[in-house]
Amino acid sequence: MSGDHLHNDSQIEADFRLNDSHKHKDKHKDREHRHKEHKKDKEKDREKSKHSNSEHKDSEKKHKEKEKTKHKDGSSEKHKDKHKDRDKEKRKEEKIRAAGDAKIKKEKENGFSSPPRIKDEPEDDGYFVPPKEDIKPLKRPRDEDDADYKPKKIKTEDIKKEKKRKLEEEEDGKLKKPKNKDKDKKVAESDKKKKPKKEEEQKWKWWEEERYPEGIKWKFLEHKGPVFAPPYEPLPEGVKFYYDGKVMKLSPKAEEVATFFAKMLDHEYTTKEIFRKNFFKDWRKEMTNDEKNTITNLSKCDFTQMSQYFKAQSEARKQMSKEEKLKIKEENEKLLKEYGFCVMDNHRERIANFKIEPPGLFRGRGNHPKMGMLKRRIMPEDIIINCSKDAKVPSPPPGHKWKEVRHDNKVTWLVSWTENIQGSIKYIMLNPSSRIKGEKDWQKYETARRLKKCVDKIRNQYREDWKSKEMKVRQRAVALYFIDKLALRAGNEKEEGETADTVGCCSLRVEHINLHPELDGQEYVVEFDFPGKDSIRYYNKVPVEKRVFKNLQLFMENKQPEDDLFDRLNTGILNKHLQDLMEGLTAKVFRTYNASITLQQQLKELTAPDENVPAKILSYNRANRAVAILCNHQRAPPKTFEKSMMNLQSKIDAKKDQLADARRDLKSAKADAKVMKDAKTKKVVESKKKAVQRLEEQLMKLEVQATDREENKQIALGTSKLNYLDPRITVAWCKKWGVPIEKIYNKTQREKFAWAIDMTDEDYEF
Repeated sequence: MSGDHLHNDSQIEADFRLNDSHKHKDKHKDREHRHKEHKKDKEKDREKSKHSNSEHKDSEKKHKEKEKTKHKDGSSEKHKDKHKDRDKEKRKEEKIRAAGDAKIKKEKENGFSSPPRIKDEPEDDGYFVPPKEDIKPLKRPRDEDDADYKPKKIKTEDIKKEKKRKLEEEEDGKLKKPKNKDKDKKVAESDKKKKPKKEEEQKWKWWEEERYPEGIKWKFLEHKGPVFAPPYEPLPEGVKFYYDGKVMKLSPKAEEVATFFAKMLDHEYTTKEIFRKNFFKDWRKEMTNDEKNTITNLSKCDFTQMSQYFKAQSEARKQMSKEEKLKIKEENEKLLKEYGFCVMDNHRERIANFKIEPPGLFRGRGNHPKMGMLKRRIMPEDIIINCSKDAKVPSPPPGHKWKEVRHDNKVTWLVSWTENIQGSIKYIMLNPSSRIKGEKDWQKYETARRLKKCVDKIRNQYREDWKSKEMKVRQRAVALYFIDKLALRAGNEKEEGETADTVGCCSLRVEHINLHPELDGQEYVVEFDFPGKDSIRYYNKVPVEKRVFKNLQLFMENKQPEDDLFDRLNTGILNKHLQDLMEGLTAKVFRTYNASITLQQQLKELTAPDENVPAKILSYNRANRAVAILCNHQRAPPKTFEKSMMNLQSKIDAKKDQLADARRDLKSAKADAKVMKDAKTKKVVESKKKAVQRLEEQLMKLEVQATDREENKQIALGTSKLNYLDPRITVAWCKKWGVPIEKIYNKTQREKFAWAIDMTDEDYEF
C-alpha cells in the first residue's frame, strides 16, 4: 500500500515538474528510502494499536510536513486524487502570499507599515505558510536546512512601532516629529505671535488713541440688558408664621415681605423704632384685607421659624460640597459671559453691575429717616435701555416690554430705572477698568494738576477776601479756606426728612463748631464736630489764622445753635465762584489736589533708600494714611480685629523664639569654627548666619504688618487710594524704589489704573 502511495506521489510530481524530471526522480529515491525506514518504526506501533489506518495517515502527514520544510520550491502536494482541488487552492494562496510579500517589501521601502499578519510569515518569499489551525510556527520541527530560518517577528514589531509613531505625527499635524528643532522653534514662534493677540484683545490701550469730540461718549453700543432678580419662592409648609401665638397662613405677597424682616431679625436695625414703623406701614400695603384686619401690631408677630429656616439655608450653603460650589460657579460664569459684557466701538467691555438689586428693606446710612421701607421689585416695565441705533436691542423677558429704548451717546449708562424709596435714578454702568471710566479718572487728575499751577493765586485771592466789606464774600472766602486746608466736602442742600442729617462745609451749623482762643498750647483753635458723608463723624481740632478766627466769631453772633454758620452761602454760589477762578474747578477738585500732593510729599519724606521692600510698603501706607485722615476716611474697627491681632502677635512671639534658637546655634557654630579651623565648620557658620538673617527679616516683616494693622484700625485707605490719589504718583514711586506694583495695587486696581501703569515712568511729578 505504501509502495502504491509513493508511486502515485511521484506521478503527480512528474505532471507538475516535466522540465526537471530526472532531478526529481533522484530526490524521489531518497524520499522512498527514508519512508521505508519510517515504515519499519511505525509497524511496531501498529501491532500495539487497533487503528493502523489512522496511524499510517499520521505518519504520511508528518512525512509531508518534513517535505514542506525541506523543499523551498513549494512543490508538496497531496497523494490522493480527492485532494487535488485542495492542492490547487493552496498553490493559489501561495501565489497571493508571495505577491503580498513583494508588496510589503515595496511598502517598507516607501515608509509604509506592514499588514498585521506579517508576523506569521518567514523571511524567504519561497516559503509556504500554512493556516494557523494546521501548524504552530514557533513549535514546528525543522531539518538542518532550516537552520538559517528566523521568524519575522522583530521586524514586524519595528514596523508597527514606526506605524504608530507616524500615525501620532499625522494626528498632531506633524508638529511632534522628534529631533526637528527647526520646526519646534517655528511652532514656538507661532505660539508667541498668537499670545499677544489675546492680550491686545483683553487690554485695549485706549489712552494711545485719539479722543472723541467733547460730549461724545461712544459711537456704537450693544448689550444684552439687565439680569432681573429671581421670582419669589414660597416657604415650605413646615415653616410657620405666628400672630398672637396662633399659626397664620400669609398670602404670597405678604409672606415675601415678611421674609425680608425675618432675614434681618438678629440685626440691630429691627430694634430701631423708625425701622419697625416704616416696615410695618409698607408691609400692610402688601396684605389682603383679611390680613390687614388681623395683623394690627408688629410686636405680636413671630418670625422665629422663618428666621431659623433662613439661617439653616445659609449654613447649608456654607457646607456645600466642592462639586455643588463648582456648579454654582459655572452657572455664574455662564451668566457673566452672556450679560456681563457689552460691545462698545468694536471692543468688548466689562459691565460693572448687570444684576438688578432684588427687593428688600431699605437700610440707609446712619439714622436715615426712611430705613425699613420696602424696596419694590424692579420689572422690565421700569427699565430704560440705552444702545446705539444700529445695535440689536436686548429682548425683554417673555410677556414684558421695556419702559423705553434710547439711543443717547452723550451718556455712559446702559440701563437706568428709578427706585421707589428716594426717587433717585439707578444705573448699570461699565466696569472701572473700561475706557469711559478710565478717561474720566485721567481727566479728573489732569484737572487737579491744572489747579496746582494756579492754587497760589487762588489762595492769595481768598486771603484778601477775608477783609472784604461784603459779608457774603467773607463767608465764601472762609468756606473756601476750609475746603482747601481741611479737604472738606462742599455739602449739598437736602430736603428735611428725606435723607440723614449729614453736612458739609456750606451746610455747617453753629452747633457744629467751637472756638478756642487758646487750646493745648495753640492759639485760635477751631473744634469741628459734625456728621459727615455716610453719617461718619468728623471731629478735628485745627489751629487757624487769626483773621479766620475773628470772622467765625462774627458769623456766629446772635445766632442759635441750629442756625447756619454760612447763612449767605450755598454750594451753587461757591461752585460758580470756583468756575470763575479756573475752568472745571469744584470743591472735589480741591480734595483731589490736596490728597495727591499730600501723598507725593509724604512719600518723599518717609521713604528711605536703604530700606527693604516691606519697610517701603509701610512708608507708603503711612503716606496713604495721612491722606485718609485729611479726607476723613474713617471706618469702624473690624469685628475680627482683636482676634486677628492676637493671631499675628502669636506668630511674632513664635518667630522671636525661632530667632533666639538660631542665634544660639550661630554662637555655638562660631565657637566650633575657632577650635576646628576647617572649611566644613566655616560653611556651617555661613549657613547659620544666613538663617539668622532670614529670620530677622521675617520677624521685621511681621512687626511691620502688626504696626500697619494697628495704625489702620479705624482708617480706610482704599477710598482715597481709588478715588483721590493720582495713580501715576504711586506707579512712579514703585518704579523708582523697585517695589512691585502688585504690593500696592491688587488685580482689580491694576486693571482700573492700567493707563497710569503703562504711561508713567519713575520721574513723574504730580
